[in-house]
Amino acid sequence: MRLDLVWVIYRADSQPAQREARQCAKELKALGSTVVTAMSGARINPFPGLLAVAESLPDLAVVLGGDGTVLGAARHLAVHDIPILSINVGGHLGFLTHDRRVLKGDEIWERLSLDQYAIERRMMLEAIVDRRTAEERADSGPFLSALDLEDDDLHHWALNDFYLRAYRDEVSPTCTLELEIDGEVVDQVRGDGLILATPTGSTGYAMAAGGPILHPGIDAMVITPICPMSLSSRTVVVPPRSRLVIWPLGDAGHQVKLWKDGAGGTVLEPGECCVVQQARHHALMLQLNQSPSYYRTLSQKLHWAGSLTAAQPSVN
Repeated sequence: MRLDLVWVIYRADSQPAQREARQCAKELKALGSTVVTAMSGARINPFPGLLAVAESLPDLAVVLGGDGTVLGAARHLAVHDIPILSINVGGHLGFLTHDRRVLKGDEIWERLSLDQYAIERRMMLEAIVDRRTAEERADSGPFLSALDLEDDDLHHWALNDFYLRAYRDEVSPTCTLELEIDGEVVDQVRGDGLILATPTGSTGYAMAAGGPILHPGIDAMVITPICPMSLSSRTVVVPPRSRLVIWPLGDAGHQVKLWKDGAGGTVLEPGECCVVQQARHHALMLQLNQSPSYYRTLSQKLHWAGSLTAAQPSVN
């Protein structure tokens, strides 16, 4: 891998991440790399500015933080096919990150320059908000997205999940969402909302809402109701090429908000809809572990009974 230009992105509210970012920049500059550092957080989004002024795209983005920092980076960098090396510095669970110990010494940069790594392609989702009236839809046909658009009020991307929830603070936060799959109305989910997750995101909000865990090697979408008021509204796993359309139902006061990887997206009114489908691009995640194990990661991060970190496996 060439390391001519490297972006080092670090978690905004973490002093350890800031210190590691300075050290990474120092080591990379000593190797002749041009390095750009920037902080990223819930209220700080460096990527539109970086992409706007960049004369060329980086060979690599080093992301120092937790899963939230990685998700924010993936939403902006994956569309440009920029590989991401994520390291858990100041994060919590760290499903998507390497252990901080890989930064000890400067061997990590030598391994990258010698191509001693793998690239894992993670499925992403695209959401398109259609605000046209029924008459406009009838006249112009399906609402299509343009290629490689930057994130805006109508186009959104997610590595983990999208979810729609009621956008009201003064009353109980329930809503009714009509779910359409490949042109067929499947359910009208009444409850707290609806989660649309990738296999990567199946261990996040979708799992907390009772959804299944999907191996990231599988391309599929997980549709999980949030606290439905009907026992018949159940989690469904659909093929990756499915086209999902979600319609908020009710009067004008029944707004719902679209969230992407836990970050705010936009607000939808009844009569508008959100189209969710597999994105054209994948998040490119660098993998340094020589013998990676997804199941070991699950065991460690979820603290499963019989975790290999707490006990030895049985003789069986």
